[in-house]
Amino acid sequence: MSSFFKRRTKGEIVFTFVCYLLITLLAISTLLPFLHVISKAVSSEGAVITGSILFWPIDFQTGTLHYVLDTPEFLNGLKVSVFVTIFGTILAMLLTVTVAYPLSKPQMVGRKFFVLMFVFVMLFSGGMIPNYMLYKSLGLLNTLWALMFPGMMSVFNMLLVKTFYEQLPESIEESARIDGASNMTLLFRIVIPMSMPVIATVSLYYAVGYWNSYFSGVLYITKTNLRPLQQYLFELVTATMKAFDPGTVEVDMDKYMNILGDSVRSATIVLSTVPILCVYPFLQKHFVKGVQVGSVKG
Repeated sequence: MSSFFKRRTKGEIVFTFVCYLLITLLAISTLLPFLHVISKAVSSEGAVITGSILFWPIDFQTGTLHYVLDTPEFLNGLKVSVFVTIFGTILAMLLTVTVAYPLSKPQMVGRKFFVLMFVFVMLFSGGMIPNYMLYKSLGLLNTLWALMFPGMMSVFNMLLVKTFYEQLPESIEESARIDGASNMTLLFRIVIPMSMPVIATVSLYYAVGYWNSYFSGVLYITKTNLRPLQQYLFELVTATMKAFDPGTVEVDMDKYMNILGDSVRSATIVLSTVPILCVYPFLQKHFVKGVQVGSVKG
């Protein structure tokens, strides 16, 4: 540690200290709200109602977590979200990779035109009503495809993968072509194994996007058994807000206290966050490298 400071000027030491301080404060500001929600999820209902919970649980209990886990709507939403996240991410990565690879080749005919078209649709879209009409005409309402299609192609992620491909050595592909490798062989047996950092990074982007998405369910899903977990959580929160709407004539306090209580909502939030958090450690080693390498060139 002493040698670390000896090799740096006073200004560099102050700058490093300020950076570490800002990062620490930012990390704390990000962590504290989550600690608050966790504390309410494992605290007694009385402590939650009185607003006594800050960042540490009071009268620790796990009954609320067990109650949420035993709720059929939560379990059904969990199954739907897991299915959509896994298969949606696989299909999205397959589409992203197969689009990014040819666009990374300068010799592709019409390459600039297609890139401009993708950038255009990234900035402008048809809107919510035309999208709904399109999904309805295709018969996708109240299907799992309606939950997967909206996030299946991210132009930003595609450009990130395309930029990564452009930095791969051409000599490797040329050697494979001399040995008789086709384009598909090059992509799936050579390029993709070399691209695991950016593949892992973009896969995490897609997975988090699918897991946190609720708006597609609100727009396209009316069947209870097809609601994703985040839509269930959204309806749980909005139901609580409606319960205390000043325009509401009658409020079923027993139902609010037992079903839509703050501790139940907090427990639902915690349990819906845990699965996607478990994915991150497996991709963490690729995450930073994938973002850095894939964003060097424009």
